[in-house]
Amino acid sequence: MDHSFTTIVVTGSTDGLGRAVALELAAPGRRLILHGRDLERGEEVRRGAVEKGAQAQFHRADFASLAEVRALAETIGREVDRVDLLINNAGIGFGPPLQRRQTSVDGLELRLAVNYLAPYLLTELLRPLILARPPSRVINVASAGQHPIDFSNLMLTEGYSGSRAYRQAKLAMIMWTMELAAELGPQGVTVVSLHPAPFMNTTMVRQAWGVPMSSVAQGVAAVMNLVEMDIPPELNGAYFNGLSRASPHAQAQDVEVRRQLVEMTRKLVGLDAEVGAVTRTWTPGSSSA
Repeated sequence: MDHSFTTIVVTGSTDGLGRAVALELAAPGRRLILHGRDLERGEEVRRGAVEKGAQAQFHRADFASLAEVRALAETIGREVDRVDLLINNAGIGFGPPLQRRQTSVDGLELRLAVNYLAPYLLTELLRPLILARPPSRVINVASAGQHPIDFSNLMLTEGYSGSRAYRQAKLAMIMWTMELAAELGPQGVTVVSLHPAPFMNTTMVRQAWGVPMSSVAQGVAAVMNLVEMDIPPELNGAYFNGLSRASPHAQAQDVEVRRQLVEMTRKLVGLDAEVGAVTRTWTPGSSSA
């Protein structure tokens, strides 16, 4: 088991799985950087982490805004000189039945923006910190619900449904995980994705379905399994369903499609062609405590 992760970022930590995972990770010797949209709930989870002996800060950011994602990355870069573990958990679900198509602050399809583009951008901006002191790890919370991506209709201006939007974004996250692992694996970074548990008892699930199928504790166990296990190089980039490795949608196996996705993603989030170019506006850890 790997217990060396001391500086940890958890997104979407004010409710559901993210909150439970953050409190599970809280322990003496660990520094938690917590994220969410609700300041009051963020302060609650921060206090809970401190009570368990961890150092903890909470930062508010709305992942429907790429500018707020960038601001969050800059704040983290001022506070710490490394990130040992990043858990990209923040997301939104299908939405209420018959929910109409919504867009983000940047005019992008909302579920793609929040569930995929925001964590992609945050991870890229934190790349210098993730690479600072390997071995480090990125865990992307995806879903067993996956819909193939139609690049000619990525923003779902036609044929929209909340479930399709959600599932497309989660498959995109899995495909990006595979590409990122291939790129950063040789530098000591492990990147994996997972479906924590089916329809956990969270606000997201209750809003869309009403009746949960599994507990948040089951999801926490799945995430902690990937935090603690020794992941061999051949499993870098793997997708897990609960505690077991699984096969994602067949589209994820197409290398050319994965690369097309990443190329399109970088344009959508406004990253320069050169990796890490955006991060040059700040120096990681320049005012870390």
